Amino acid sequence: MKFHHEFQLKNTGGTFAEYEADGITMRLDFFEHILRVSLIRDKENLLPTWSVDPAGTCPRSGRSKLSQEGFVTLSPDLHEEDGTVTFELYGLRFRIELLNFRITATNEKGIVYQDRNGLAYNFAGELGDGSVHFTMRTPDQKIFGLGDKSGHVNKNGRSFELGTADAMGFKAEYSDPLYKHFPFYICVNNAGSYGLYYDTYSSGRVNFGEEHDNYFEPFNSIRYEEENMVFYLITGSPIEIIQRFNAMTGGIAPVPRWAFSYCGSTMEYTDAPDAEERLRGFVQQCEDNGIRARGFYLSSGYTQIGDYRCVFHWNKDKIPSPENLAGFFRGHGLEIMPNIKPAFLSVHPLYQTIAENGWFLHYKDGTPAVFPFWGGMASYLDFTNPGAYAFWQACVKESLIRYGYQNLWNDNNEYDVWDKDVYAFGFGKEVPARLIRPLFSYLMARAGREICLQEAAYHGEEPFMISRCAMPGTQRIATTWTGDNYTDFRDLRFNHYQAMTMSLSGFAFFGQDIGGFAGPRPGRELFLRWLQYAVFTPRFVLHSWKPEEPSNMPWLYEDLMPEVRKLFDLREKLVPYLYKQMKRRAADNLPLIWPVFLKEPGYDSEADCFMCGDTILACPVFDEGKDSVHVRLPAFSDWKLRGEGDMIKGGTELEIACAPCDLPVWFEKA
Repeated sequence: MKFHHEFQLKNTGGTFAEYEADGITMRLDFFEHILRVSLIRDKENLLPTWSVDPAGTCPRSGRSKLSQEGFVTLSPDLHEEDGTVTFELYGLRFRIELLNFRITATNEKGIVYQDRNGLAYNFAGELGDGSVHFTMRTPDQKIFGLGDKSGHVNKNGRSFELGTADAMGFKAEYSDPLYKHFPFYICVNNAGSYGLYYDTYSSGRVNFGEEHDNYFEPFNSIRYEEENMVFYLITGSPIEIIQRFNAMTGGIAPVPRWAFSYCGSTMEYTDAPDAEERLRGFVQQCEDNGIRARGFYLSSGYTQIGDYRCVFHWNKDKIPSPENLAGFFRGHGLEIMPNIKPAFLSVHPLYQTIAENGWFLHYKDGTPAVFPFWGGMASYLDFTNPGAYAFWQACVKESLIRYGYQNLWNDNNEYDVWDKDVYAFGFGKEVPARLIRPLFSYLMARAGREICLQEAAYHGEEPFMISRCAMPGTQRIATTWTGDNYTDFRDLRFNHYQAMTMSLSGFAFFGQDIGGFAGPRPGRELFLRWLQYAVFTPRFVLHSWKPEEPSNMPWLYEDLMPEVRKLFDLREKLVPYLYKQMKRRAADNLPLIWPVFLKEPGYDSEADCFMCGDTILACPVFDEGKDSVHVRLPAFSDWKLRGEGDMIKGGTELEIACAPCDLPVWFEKA
């Protein structure tokens, strides 16, 4: 009966329990600090997971979403009486009303988590198509996470698309969607906190108070296309939830030391007809200006055939000898990360070969699906096809690794596929491509990492992978950045909020394009303020595309070079600390930069200051025309200003002068 589903126990294995009503199964799996809830409407079409991988053994073809491998399982005592099931799990008392399967979790302070009254799940289409889940929304709640979402750190009161887009020039205050598919968030209320992760790659929407319904109490909600729903209710404090989420999704990949130093990048150089001369000139300009660079992101202009960008093609007119260029950079202590894209334009020399082998996303009749892409029509490589996966690895080996390029920049991999008639091979079980869009970016980065580990010589260091699109699990194989941001003072502030949002989502190594990728040239004040801030972020890269304007390079303003050089020198002095802290924080499944409230509950979640590693409190200036920093020192320690002078007691409020030409303000923990 619609809106009335009386569940009864069907099966229990101690570490799990299954309840059934009207052909629908609700399954509970009991893990250490985690309750997994599965709503199975169509078991035959339950898609695998590539995100959940606590044992670090996820095969290329994925693993069952119902697998318990790698988890610490529990066998709680389940008590059923008067249509309810009760049990305890790490300090929380769970109560499940079997009529419509309403879950409530309480502690001594009150209700921590509760499904919405009435109907919280889409059992029989009562709530529309696909998967739907409503949870209780309290007036005091705070919402953190969701990947790279825009706006303030606390997402309460907003709603967001669950999906990805190539969002060049996005506004960090309000643009949506952006580049990450991350259906994971932390909810904090007066009774406690919990995390929710929905194990899906399909598109949808999450809501934290924008939507109201007269017939129901205030609620949060999520809707997405996939018919079956599997989600993880993670218990603990916010910092424990982040640790447990990162652990269950496979941990954090190591990052080589050189990647923490300044790395250059600009589309201007590789788009120029004299690309190699410009690239070699970058190295010389760094040396002439006293700037230590350890890497360069090679934009896609090196692949051009006329006006078209053709991945894995070297334009020998621009770069006559790719191996000599790699040798030149490495001889000066720099690594190069070439830009690679997963779409092949119809004019690409390899297009017909790929099409004939059936390695593209395709229509039902097997013909390649086509999409607008970089000035032409293109088809996306289908990484769920083992032949396409192997083809990609062969291209990386033959076109990049053999020339000395063993670190990869995976770009433009958001897979803009909305057409319901487009399919993927699905490792032998065909699936609509729109249901697994972010999976292709994960497999793209994974394929590159595997072949680089296999073929390249790293002298003890792992390859550096970076991927613009990301989903949970990407962090165990690649780093990321926030994409093509915009140049504006307000965007600098909201880029900071975005960074805190990403750290609260579990990301460890990431950063922005310093100075802004799109938009006008940054003014002198903004340029210096952005550098002051970025000194303390994991990724330290200036990257831009500004037609009719010079690129964001250290020497953008020649008369500011003394001030810029001091900031770059400071960053280089911080590299050993950042590298060591990254290893330590990653071992604990924690982000490198993080908001103070993770350690001091009650501290302002929107604060300008933030922690960099365990011991540095960074205090940037985000507002135009301001010449000082106001900060309340965290109470959990005493502090020294820039590591010098007398100790200052935690909890003290200070106003510290900081002009654009100064070094930034930071404090070191006692």
